[in-house]
Amino acid sequence: MSTASHPRAWKTLLAFAIIYLVWGSTFLAIRVGVREVPPLVLAAMRFLVAGLVLYGWMLLRGERSPSRREWTSASVLAVLIFVLDYGLLFWAEQRVPSGIAAVMMATIPVFMSLSEIIFLRTQRLTIQLAVALLIGIGGVAVLMSRSLNLGGAPIDRAGASGLIIAAISWSVASSLTRKLPLPSSKVMSSGAQMLSGGVLLAIAALALGEFHDFHPRSVSPVAWLSLLYLIVAGSIIAFTAYVWLIHRESPTRVGTYAYVNPVVAVLLGYFLGGEALGLRTILGTLLVLVSVIVLTVMRAEKKPAPGVPVEDTADVA
Repeated sequence: MSTASHPRAWKTLLAFAIIYLVWGSTFLAIRVGVREVPPLVLAAMRFLVAGLVLYGWMLLRGERSPSRREWTSASVLAVLIFVLDYGLLFWAEQRVPSGIAAVMMATIPVFMSLSEIIFLRTQRLTIQLAVALLIGIGGVAVLMSRSLNLGGAPIDRAGASGLIIAAISWSVASSLTRKLPLPSSKVMSSGAQMLSGGVLLAIAALALGEFHDFHPRSVSPVAWLSLLYLIVAGSIIAFTAYVWLIHRESPTRVGTYAYVNPVVAVLLGYFLGGEALGLRTILGTLLVLVSVIVLTVMRAEKKPAPGVPVEDTADVA
């Protein structure tokens, strides 16, 4: 049994390392890309290419294509994850620095717990959860407040609102992933969701007229490299690791990447992106991270209540 569990342990650690570090760096890559490419167009290219690669690779390996029912589930998740979450994130990074965008998205674990209450029924709303949520909201308020004299300009409210909606959308999708019928192969599941998301993002970009503002010849090599990084590292590798984890660990535990990503993103934004790192950013980041850490510790120490099933973390690959 110990021999069988050893490979599982290092695979889990590697998958966590990928979503911690790679996703932390993609915020800056997005910021670089949306300076020259319309946000939904950039997101559509990222996920269309990544989805096609994963889907085609699985077909070549003999994996069956998703059924009509599985494609429907993948499309539902694509709306929540790619159109709403990533679409709003790419759009918001035109208005919000990459490090701050990562901090705003760090509220995901809080909303994941709420999703567990609403959808999975494996957690109950408690005073501790409410306090953690309020602390996180306080951090967001610090970043957005125009009345607090903390130095540095408050972040754009429209961009911040979009990021909050994106965080909620991702958390709901993470819980629904465990409920909806999807391909048994996690890589095929990732490819189907990305491909659906890329198509839907392209339709949204077309409807909003973004292709009229897109001129490929005027895009710099740096922006194209950022797109390549987002496709290979951020989508193909990291998203597959995320989907693999979400079927083996609780949504709240997987959501711990959200308080590592901001640290990576803020530091990269400061050292490589020339973004400000003042008292407002530091205080707002600390409040958000404290709320997430408290929530994570609370969930780790909580024992399952009578009648509440322990979450299935069995190997279903």
